[in-house]
Amino acid sequence: MATSAKSSRFVSGFGVQVLAAMVVGLALGFLARQLGVEPGEQGHGLAETLRILGASFVQLLKALVPPLVFTASVASIANLAQLQNAAGLVWRTLLWFAITALIAVGIGIALGVVLQPGVHAGVAAEAAKAPATTGTWLDFLTGLIPANFLGLTASTKLTDGAATTSVSFNVLQILVISLVVGTAALKAGEAGKPFLAFNASALVVVRKVLWWVIRLTPVGTIGLLGTAVAKYGWDALGQLSQFAVAVYIGLFLVLLVVYPALLAAHGLNPLRFFRAAWPAMQLGFVSRSSIGTLPVTEAVTETGLGVPRAYAAFAVPLGATTKMDGCAAIYPAISAIFVAQFYGVPLQLQDYLLIVFVSVIGSAATAGLTGATVMLTLTLSTLGLPLEGVGLLLAIDPILDMGRTAVNVAGQALVPTLVAKQQGILDQAVYDGRAEAPEPAVA
Repeated sequence: MATSAKSSRFVSGFGVQVLAAMVVGLALGFLARQLGVEPGEQGHGLAETLRILGASFVQLLKALVPPLVFTASVASIANLAQLQNAAGLVWRTLLWFAITALIAVGIGIALGVVLQPGVHAGVAAEAAKAPATTGTWLDFLTGLIPANFLGLTASTKLTDGAATTSVSFNVLQILVISLVVGTAALKAGEAGKPFLAFNASALVVVRKVLWWVIRLTPVGTIGLLGTAVAKYGWDALGQLSQFAVAVYIGLFLVLLVVYPALLAAHGLNPLRFFRAAWPAMQLGFVSRSSIGTLPVTEAVTETGLGVPRAYAAFAVPLGATTKMDGCAAIYPAISAIFVAQFYGVPLQLQDYLLIVFVSVIGSAATAGLTGATVMLTLTLSTLGLPLEGVGLLLAIDPILDMGRTAVNVAGQALVPTLVAKQQGILDQAVYDGRAEAPEPAVA
């Protein structure tokens, strides 16, 4: 059966379930908001149920991130070694990461200057507060050095005299560890083959468990979207409408103008790309997690777009941690200009060049931290702008993060497709829907 027919069944099955869940989540969220009690407060069963559903889904995804990133990265090193011109594939991938980020940040700067969202903001300056988590270049550089073999960190907070300790993981450190281990296993020769075989088997098991979690996406969508609507409604969005509009215009320009233009320039049909990548973009929109969407992104890149598995297994996991046109390019550019305009701080040419530099070079700083918030604080601190400006934007961050992540995921599938086409390893018949390909496991 042709890939196009299989893709149609996939979208009409899993995809339509997620769309239906979005409608249900919106309806339940508005109902919960009408009842007048926010999620997390006592006396509101609906809002609390929505919050638990969404939080549980995200928690399940996060629990699988460390083993997924490690096993996928080690396997990608082993697979990449089997390809001819592996070094060329690596540098071309990184180059296209930078090129698309440069275009995206340019669009963000242009929109910030033209629309001036900070001048027309309807939020009071008193609402500003310093963010709980910030990003600096020193944090980024020291963050590359693993604190332990598992890339885990523990933090203790005092709340009302009670101490609570939480354990988290640093995706960037896990990525560094896995790349080193994978390279060492290859260099070990015969002695390293049993380890690589075990890792490949472990990756299959981890992905199977993750597919089970991904099948819960419709339930998680109801909880996540419902909670966002119940908690924020249209009030916060109305106060920052100019800013939200500017961000989404930027996202749409990158997604619907820049990406199709790049595909067309390489002789690829943009509609075919979006049809194949739609399931991953859809999951990214509702889950707000590039890492959680990684298996779907990789599946559609291989089976829908015709990128060889050996290359996709390297490029997609790398992109899921460092390739973020939404979170690390458009958003920090517009946000930095918003903060400067809101506080009346004039920006010079060198300031705009710094925004470009941070967005293109520092996007890896979002990995394993708190995504766009850390990237924004990194940009603001580099420019010397008030970090309190981040507090103005947090109210609508979940609403913006949905669109940002969808663009991130699309870019993570786009770059491997372009590089594979340039290198002559793209299966054009699969991309065009003229050849059979295995259907994604979630179908």
